[in-house]
Amino acid sequence: MSKKILANDGIDAEGKRLLEAAGFTVVTDKVSQDQLAKALNEQGFSAITVRSATKVRKDVIDACPGLKLIGRGGVGMDNIDVDYAKGKGIHVVNTPAASSHSVAELVFAHLFGAVRFIYDSNRQMPANGTTQFDTLKKKYAKGSELGGKTLGIIGIGRIGQEVAKIALGCGMNVLASDPFIKGATIEIEIAGADKVKVRIDTVTVEELLAGSDFITLHVPGGKLITAKEIAMMKNGVILVNAARGGVIDEKDLLAALNSGKVAHAGLDVFENEPAPSQEILSHPKISLSPHIGAATEEAQERIGIELANKIIELLK
Repeated sequence: MSKKILANDGIDAEGKRLLEAAGFTVVTDKVSQDQLAKALNEQGFSAITVRSATKVRKDVIDACPGLKLIGRGGVGMDNIDVDYAKGKGIHVVNTPAASSHSVAELVFAHLFGAVRFIYDSNRQMPANGTTQFDTLKKKYAKGSELGGKTLGIIGIGRIGQEVAKIALGCGMNVLASDPFIKGATIEIEIAGADKVKVRIDTVTVEELLAGSDFITLHVPGGKLITAKEIAMMKNGVILVNAARGGVIDEKDLLAALNSGKVAHAGLDVFENEPAPSQEILSHPKISLSPHIGAATEEAQERIGIELANKIIELLK
């Protein structure tokens, strides 16, 4: 069997080093989607690793009989026909734990920026800071604290639990909802002190929507938040989506932002990536990041190492 791996969306240097030490050849030259099957066949790759950009669908799988493994550097595998690949005897692996903390920190980057209007003041200060300083100071003087507020976490898996850790550390109350998990024990590590354990039992989505000041979503997909769900929320709620584009219906979100029902939204993912709606991108009540939840050096190193170890184990 060939020991060539195409890391088509890149791989961290440490992961590459581990694979090469195990005797694999790792190629990181990007192949376009329309040339992917041809490259895999002609260059004799037995494995491919991807992130969110490259798609490994039925057509690629059928065209590449030598393919033995598909690796996804990250959590979601919606860009891979997983069941079909497994049915063909191809290993499909991902790295569900490696990026959880990085995503959780980005959620709070959006939340902290929202409650103190940083997302907007960073736009306005360069343009108007020298001439309208006092006006802007007054405009952004009605911020609020996260401490003492309630964060609703829809999806209390690995990422949701990391979000809960930070929330509890900020003095927030946490509500969680998950159809597959009845509850979770959150273990918080505090430098110089013993670990603290907090039990969170899940509630219904309806209870979470009605009782949360802020809501963040950590689910693999689906349209969970529409006008119906928004109507159940508190007035002035803040929403964050760093999960999948489309989990919040963008048209309904815009209507709720314009009416004031939703005070603010933080979006890392969008319905039409890589070309999000211009109305979303230019809305004054939305803070934006370009799908970078897992894009930290620490997470990418963990992803590369975890992916490499799984490949070595399965293809050794």
